[in-house]
Amino acid sequence: MKKLLLGVALSVLVSSVANAGTIGVSIAFTNTYLTKMRKAMEQEAKAQNQPLTVEIANSDVNTQISQIQNFVAAKVDAIIVYAIDTSTTASMTKLAQDAGIPIVYVNSQPIDIDQLGPKGAFVGSNESESGTLETKEVCRLLKEGGKSTVAIIQGDLRNQAAIQRTKDIHDVIATDECSFMKVIQQQAPGWDPVKAQDLMTNWIAAGIKPDAVIANNDDQAVGAIRAMAAAGWDPKEVVVAGIDATAEALSYMKQGDLDVTIYQDAAGQGRSAVTTAMKLAKGEKVDSKVWIPFQLVTPANMNDFVQK
Repeated sequence: MKKLLLGVALSVLVSSVANAGTIGVSIAFTNTYLTKMRKAMEQEAKAQNQPLTVEIANSDVNTQISQIQNFVAAKVDAIIVYAIDTSTTASMTKLAQDAGIPIVYVNSQPIDIDQLGPKGAFVGSNESESGTLETKEVCRLLKEGGKSTVAIIQGDLRNQAAIQRTKDIHDVIATDECSFMKVIQQQAPGWDPVKAQDLMTNWIAAGIKPDAVIANNDDQAVGAIRAMAAAGWDPKEVVVAGIDATAEALSYMKQGDLDVTIYQDAAGQGRSAVTTAMKLAKGEKVDSKVWIPFQLVTPANMNDFVQK
């Protein structure tokens, strides 16, 4: 049986679902934020002596649904999902509900969040706060500098976070206080820093120079900064904002190239997803929505988040 505890010391265990542990985890893809979340899940599972199997769907919806089907077939005690496409979560929820298996969505808010039932829950942060905090700070900085133009880099539009964060940006711009801000570009290269860098490079080549770049996550913001530096721009002349407060992003903030990020507790979400799934598997009641707050990070308080 000990061989089925998935070697939690490994950074990730991707195995055939026939060897699934008590809790099966399907994660959409890998990036800086999700790697931190996954490691926190593994560490929490190890601390709780909790069998856990992690599978990566590589951004393929069909693969993720197949992983859920396989977890159901293996009769795992609970399922944790970071969804690729939040519009598809109802089908995954039904698979789990029909089998009587608890399902916990983490970070990526499911479309059926209010229909998860007593054996379902969502662990994450309220995305209506993320882009709002980010854009209000950009608004303040632009106003101080007498500038106005903005380019928006969006994440994967199949993901609720990308949709909501972008909506947050536009909602802030629609307020009287920030109505001076003008969006001159908006595109969705996905969450990947290389794709964001390519997009920014294309904008630069087209002669587009925004006063601010507001990105849906830190990896994109870092990609934009790299593109500016490669083009001979001084990133310090452009207000750059992201979300997640990753270690890499904070290093760019320390050197003055990143102005704003929003701390989203990846480790906290990962740990809470595991403990919530464990409780549901034991038949315990949990809150249907477990909120982990966002926090604004700027050069003034960044040292408070470096160790997090």
